[in-house]
Amino acid sequence: MENRLRLLYALQRVDSNLDELHELKGDLPHLVEVLEKKLQEKDTLRKSLEATVKHSHVRRDEIDLEIITTKEKIEKYKEQQFQIKTNKQYDSLTREIDLSQERVKTLEKEMESIEGKGANAKTDLETLAPELEELRKELKERQAELDLVNKEHEDEELKLKHEREKLIVRIDKSDVKSYERIRKALGGKAVVGVRRNACGGCFKRVPPQVSVELRKNSRVMICEHCGRLLVSDDIVESYTEAI
Repeated sequence: MENRLRLLYALQRVDSNLDELHELKGDLPHLVEVLEKKLQEKDTLRKSLEATVKHSHVRRDEIDLEIITTKEKIEKYKEQQFQIKTNKQYDSLTREIDLSQERVKTLEKEMESIEGKGANAKTDLETLAPELEELRKELKERQAELDLVNKEHEDEELKLKHEREKLIVRIDKSDVKSYERIRKALGGKAVVGVRRNACGGCFKRVPPQVSVELRKNSRVMICEHCGRLLVSDDIVESYTEAI
């Protein structure tokens, strides 16, 4: 049991040191993450707008060609009207002319719409370009700051993470689960020592009988006020001496 408590306390100390390193980075990791997300969203928008502009150009050319072809057909049909001999043929050509003229009107409306969409997309692209440039610049600066902080503490952080991995495999999975749950709920501190008969987490007094039991290092004791795991001075001091 004593070894179980020592391992949990050692894990807490390692995690506390990792938390301190994380605090040195401040909001930089979150800020970099937010900027990366914004840049990705803006870049996706840029690609969509570029695709709209490209599509409008292609479709405009297709429509333009179809309008020219359809108007040529209309002229051809009109010429044929002077050559036919029956009313039925004349009426048939008239229907073809009407249908073709309606088609031209439809195409011209589509042309107007597609050109409007293309123009709007082009304007949006022009507005978006400086925003993207500013985002890339800010992200580059913040990432450089974060890289510098990471580099300064890289060896220490790697050492602590390696130490944590070695501790985790030696601790019972149920203990790790309880530890992580308490740590998450109570601001990172799950295992604390008792100093001057007070919990090292919430600083409220610990009952005398609990202090007596703690010295035995024979069972897991929990603070009745905050729910943290308590360890004796002996375990705290032995860990401090070991490092």
